[in-house]
Amino acid sequence: MKQLKTVSRAALAAALPHMEFKEAAPDQGEFKSAIDAVSKAVADFRAAHAEEIKGIEKKFDDVVTQDKLKRINDALDAAIEKKDALDKRLVEVEKKMGRPGGGDDKAEQAAELELKGFNTGIRSWTPQGMTPPTFDADAYAEYKAGFIGYLTKGRAIGLEGKDMTVVSDPDGGYLVPADMSGRIVVRMRETSPMRQYANLVSTTSDSLEGINDLDEAGAGWVGETETRSDTATPQVGKYAIPVHEMYAQPRASQKMLDDAAVDIEAWLAGKVTDRFSRLENAAFVGGSGVGRPRGFADYGTAATADTSRAWGTLQHRLTGANGAFASSNPGDVFFDLVADLKPHFLPGAAFYTRRTIVAAIRKFKGATTGDYLWQPGLQAGQPQSILGYPVRLFEDMPALATGSLSLAFGDMMQAYTIVDRVGQRVLRDPFTAKPFVRFYTTKRVGGGIVDFEALKFLNFSA
Repeated sequence: MKQLKTVSRAALAAALPHMEFKEAAPDQGEFKSAIDAVSKAVADFRAAHAEEIKGIEKKFDDVVTQDKLKRINDALDAAIEKKDALDKRLVEVEKKMGRPGGGDDKAEQAAELELKGFNTGIRSWTPQGMTPPTFDADAYAEYKAGFIGYLTKGRAIGLEGKDMTVVSDPDGGYLVPADMSGRIVVRMRETSPMRQYANLVSTTSDSLEGINDLDEAGAGWVGETETRSDTATPQVGKYAIPVHEMYAQPRASQKMLDDAAVDIEAWLAGKVTDRFSRLENAAFVGGSGVGRPRGFADYGTAATADTSRAWGTLQHRLTGANGAFASSNPGDVFFDLVADLKPHFLPGAAFYTRRTIVAAIRKFKGATTGDYLWQPGLQAGQPQSILGYPVRLFEDMPALATGSLSLAFGDMMQAYTIVDRVGQRVLRDPFTAKPFVRFYTTKRVGGGIVDFEALKFLNFSA
């Protein structure tokens, strides 16, 4: 076996965060496993639900069955989340494969890129006077297996002791594989991906203005020789969506920026971008419109139909119970909600709600057919659905309470418009707070409803 030459751990650790590696696409086995898990969880859930119904019909509270149903429901949530994650991973990989350098043999390309990056990093950061080692595919695979064994077993597997000077800190430290150095574990926070479904518009001014064509032209029947009088001429109106500004100003010391093993500036930029995204999504759903975008759940609602409801007000359907669904035939309200939406909005329609509410809807059946209203997505890229319409998880929707508008149905692309004035801008200020460097970050964005017939709500009231 080839002798491994020593490289400083600190020097190598500084190099590794700058390396990037392609992620392999999830294979069919992963998808089959995830979909099988969803199918089994759905079957178990519905079987337990049937037991629960039998218990209710017998007029006693079967605590064991209810606990079993809750555990299966939680398992179903986890299975759906895993399947959704695979869908997202597949989309990301397909995007990457569409860029230059994409090919059919993704695993081989990823391995070659990893090895190339590993050797490049070692050469770039090896101190002067030292000769950097060069690994071929076999040596890197053997080394990596030894490193993993060292982590898991406390000893290097498959490598002779005389060649293992790299594991001794006094002799230079154990080389760290490129894909394991500089990792930052991030807490995942749920949000509402509004930009995926709403209409996106850019503007060069401080607001977006458009025309409302709401009026009707006059017309009527007339006989061959009857007098024709003037008919009513339709009028138009105007709507405006102002843009608002959000900001962040994190700071880091110059020493931290110089010496950290990870790219602190890039890390801060990523954190701010993620926070901006969640902040604006929350505003797009429930914002007041004062100093921030106005959310679609902030507009007034009424139980009246489109033909008699004032423009600027959204329609809602009552669930029949305060802070809950009706105790009898709770799924009927979904059929009414779908029927309230005009046909030309239905092709792009979807349900928007929180995970906890979806968990309750899983139990609902049609009053006449007995079929479950909720169906899982059992194909790659296919979302869960209610009555055949996709379910979009928006955790910024109002929590369940009396009178809450916790579920919406409609075509978000037609209903809501997001207005971007300027993209995210960063001003790097190393002067005003020495020895700290400030990163003053701003973004200007607005949002509001433009079509008040394209979205309907469930109002959780009796």
